[in-house]
Amino acid sequence: MDPIEEFKGLVKRNIEGLSEDAGLSNTTLAWIRQSSQHGYTYNFSWLGRPIIQYPQDIVAIQELIWEVKPDLIIETGIAHGGSLVFSASMLALLDLADAVESDAMLNPKGSHRKVIGIDIDIRPHNKKLIDAHPMSSRIEMIEGSSVDPRIIDRVRASAANYENIMVLLDSNHTHDHVLSELEAYAPLVSLGSYCVVLDTLIEDMPENFFQDRPWSKGNNPMTAVKEFLEERSDFVVDKAIEYKLQITVAPNGYLKRVAA
Repeated sequence: MDPIEEFKGLVKRNIEGLSEDAGLSNTTLAWIRQSSQHGYTYNFSWLGRPIIQYPQDIVAIQELIWEVKPDLIIETGIAHGGSLVFSASMLALLDLADAVESDAMLNPKGSHRKVIGIDIDIRPHNKKLIDAHPMSSRIEMIEGSSVDPRIIDRVRASAANYENIMVLLDSNHTHDHVLSELEAYAPLVSLGSYCVVLDTLIEDMPENFFQDRPWSKGNNPMTAVKEFLEERSDFVVDKAIEYKLQITVAPNGYLKRVAA
């Protein structure tokens, strides 16, 4: 057997084994609940900007960007800008790979690939540091609600200039807000690409865990994804991703577009 295919087969069997290990899944969930009490996801950065994600999800999204090769990534939720910088840096690597493959000169300023970030409140100190970052030329920030029709129309108009689009949803985590985001932005996702809905994990957290937030068990991204998928068949949950990660903020949140 070809050694590359043999390795792929090994990984596939590993993931299948993980999917069947209920004991490990329970242990993982217990670890997630305990570590969340210490603000675990706040402890990491990407190229100098806080990213507020599990390292496992960062790796998974990196794999998807390299596989899908989007020319536009739409993100809701900006915070400190780490995710925008991460996506922009991955798009820069895609441009570098294209340049090497075509033996062409790399011209970052002339690159078509970019990231659009939307947030209802872009804090001035965060915006200043994002604008000063080496990846800033690939980043467009829009201040406003991601479900405001004017913002949606603006993003859709921009997206019309791109062929291969990925979406990451990570703003207000209430059911109604995430469902509205899915209805607005999921249709922009290209066939074979992904809409990643972050923080579906809220549904698995203890009751009253988010006392200072408007979301909770029964009212969160997971419930929104469930309703969204009940209404359409052009997206499916890529369960293999969460099985191999185990530690993820997005169980049932890696949505792959499988039909136009």
